[in-house]
Amino acid sequence: MMRFIIVGSVVLWVLLSWPNAAPAQVSAGAIDSLFSKFTSAHDPGCAVLVIKDGQPVFRKGYGVTDLRTLQKIGPETNFRLASLTKQFTATAAMLLVHDGRLHYEDRLTDVFADFPGYGKTITIRELLNHTSGLVDYEDIMAKQYAGIPDDKIPQIRDAGVLDLLKQQTGTKFMPGTCWEYSNSGYVVLAMVVEKRSGMRFGEFLRRRIFTPLGMTDTVAHEKGRDEVTHRAYGHTRTAAGWGETDQSSTSATLGDGGVYTSLDDLEKWERALANHTLLSAKEMEPALTPATAANGAPLRQSNGNLAPLYGFGWFLNPCRGHRRYAHYGETVGFRTAIQRFPDDRLTVIILANRAEVDAPALAESVADLYFSKR
Repeated sequence: MMRFIIVGSVVLWVLLSWPNAAPAQVSAGAIDSLFSKFTSAHDPGCAVLVIKDGQPVFRKGYGVTDLRTLQKIGPETNFRLASLTKQFTATAAMLLVHDGRLHYEDRLTDVFADFPGYGKTITIRELLNHTSGLVDYEDIMAKQYAGIPDDKIPQIRDAGVLDLLKQQTGTKFMPGTCWEYSNSGYVVLAMVVEKRSGMRFGEFLRRRIFTPLGMTDTVAHEKGRDEVTHRAYGHTRTAAGWGETDQSSTSATLGDGGVYTSLDDLEKWERALANHTLLSAKEMEPALTPATAANGAPLRQSNGNLAPLYGFGWFLNPCRGHRRYAHYGETVGFRTAIQRFPDDRLTVIILANRAEVDAPALAESVADLYFSKR
């Protein structure tokens, strides 16, 4: 904004200061009021982080990590991210593209020579975009273990999912023609990272993402191989009260949901995204560009409904007219959400260890407090 020299120090000070004046602030009490139901020192709860203009302006835990220790949730508490993990899986694949060891148009059969013929039609890009049409491995398991309680079903790992998919004869739809959210696709991506990098997926994440960013307490958790420090355990409320529901038959997979992290480490992740620390702005463009049909038209889901806008590990639908990069996570006992509003320089992160929490809605409610101050 052009500034004119005006006689009168008071007027000059006003004109010079106004463009840089701090925006109206949202009070901590206003945010607290949205989380009043989580304040009990005897119930599981959640952790909330708000970053505005590159700085954390609100960081708080509510409730406890588990009902055995009643340890308070804090910014260092590590939650299972569930599907928020997918942004790390996508970044791992993108780093291999950066290295020249992977290409978005590589086919599954280029990576896994023993994959069935239908893998010739599936590209890495389609795995990242959820347009591969791979059969849902949880559906396969439901048929395989029909009538067996989940706690009696052995936990499946990423390699086991890949083996299940190798036993299939085709996809649910022609790859690239529809959109359907696919945990199978992101588990396979973890195995692609292992194959092309020559190291375990969790180790690749540690070396290439977590350690360089100083995310020292973040881990793609593998029981017996590592420990989750400051761990929150998942819970579900029943008629009899709270029950610890921390693990299921699919809780050991990594690529689609196995990362544990905290508000403190996610602040470092947010900073890296904003500053393009790992990948340049140009390299990030595919992740933030919605998938489309071959003719450029919007994609539809296999049920005929219009598909959400999705890049690589990010939902891209705007919120109340504000450009947004977002994801949510749901797994047994945990609910999570991250909402980034780049034009507003605002990020809201919710991590909860209780199953009834609507984390995306809560994140939007926090964002609304800031939108109303514009």
